[in-house]
Amino acid sequence: MNKKTLSIIGLGYVGLPVAISFAKKYQTIGFDINEKRISELQNGFDITKEVDREALLKSNIVFTHNPKDIEQASIHIIAVPTPIDESKKPNLNPIRSATETVAKILKKGDLVIYESTVYPGLTEDYCQVILEKYSGLKGGVDFKLGYSPERINPGDKEHTFEKIVKVVSAQDEDSLQTVSSLYSSVVEAGVFEASSIKVAEAAKIIENTQRDVNIALMNELAIIFEKIGISASEVLKAAGTKWNFLKFTPGLVGGHCIGVDPYYLTYKAEMLGYHPQVILSGRRINDNMGKFIAEKTIKMMLAANLPVKDSIVTVLGLTFKENCPDLRNTKVISIIDELNEYGIRVQVYDPVADPQMAKEFYGLELLSLKNLSKSHAIIACVKHDQIIKQLPEIENQVCDQETVCIDVKNFMNPSNYKKIWTL
Repeated sequence: MNKKTLSIIGLGYVGLPVAISFAKKYQTIGFDINEKRISELQNGFDITKEVDREALLKSNIVFTHNPKDIEQASIHIIAVPTPIDESKKPNLNPIRSATETVAKILKKGDLVIYESTVYPGLTEDYCQVILEKYSGLKGGVDFKLGYSPERINPGDKEHTFEKIVKVVSAQDEDSLQTVSSLYSSVVEAGVFEASSIKVAEAAKIIENTQRDVNIALMNELAIIFEKIGISASEVLKAAGTKWNFLKFTPGLVGGHCIGVDPYYLTYKAEMLGYHPQVILSGRRINDNMGKFIAEKTIKMMLAANLPVKDSIVTVLGLTFKENCPDLRNTKVISIIDELNEYGIRVQVYDPVADPQMAKEFYGLELLSLKNLSKSHAIIACVKHDQIIKQLPEIENQVCDQETVCIDVKNFMNPSNYKKIWTL
């Protein structure tokens, strides 16, 4: 075990896998303000399902919610969420709070590394100021800053923390070598040394902004093809036969990364007097896809002579992506909200999502399979492996000859429905 002691601040989808990896070689302290989360981790339970029970119980991580416990660490890695508020501006409360926590125990010679997604300049211009204010130390002299943006893909068991190239950066050459050496010791795929912290911050943001814009193009094409009367999926199959066609597909863009990160970049751009056009246009298209799908559902029901008000619609999947329990910023909720405005009774089935979180976040009750009622329409939103496996049972439970199907993720069997529409 290396003599260095690390603290990981924030033990969510990003922080926990990072802590597990570093704990194999370093003394590691895992800190989170959520006492329930700490208790669960101490007992080998990870609600995010990113780390299994055996790996948790075998790790040497000291899990704590007491800030005093991280004082013994000389390297602090901050991996807290960076969400947006209701006006789609950066909500810096989590990163500010985490930074203040570290600042109050910061010592001379310590290194603070951020993994949270931020706009270019925030680490040095915002976080360092807080660290200096509460510690009384001087950044770049008494303590050093590093930045290594997270690349965790929730629910992905192939592209894990240790198997993805890690971008690293720091405020000077000496601290860059420390950060680079630290991550190189646990990341098998290796590291890429960015020329500055701002470059690394920007690189992270455009990774997700690029995907957001490309998916927005596919969504806009799907809307156009719907009006023309042709299938978007069939058009994309045909176009995809060209060697350099980028194979993106239309869909709901939610979660804590792709649907959020672009707003950090546009916020910074507007601070500098530039109003982004392509990025914000893409965001508007993707944010409105839930409304588009809900309206398509209603049109299909009317075309099939089915009632709308007081009808029952089954939504399959609530999480923001397949095989992942994360409900943050899921766009499925925008479909449900729109349907509710028409007086439709929506029943939701998601065997992967946590029922308590669905209730807490959205006031929704997730039904068990046996409690689902016959439905006028079924909307397949999330392609969970478990839903695919249970599909015959699900259809037998909720569908009859008149049920229409809206297949958002293109995995339903068209022959089972008189009327089916695929995004």
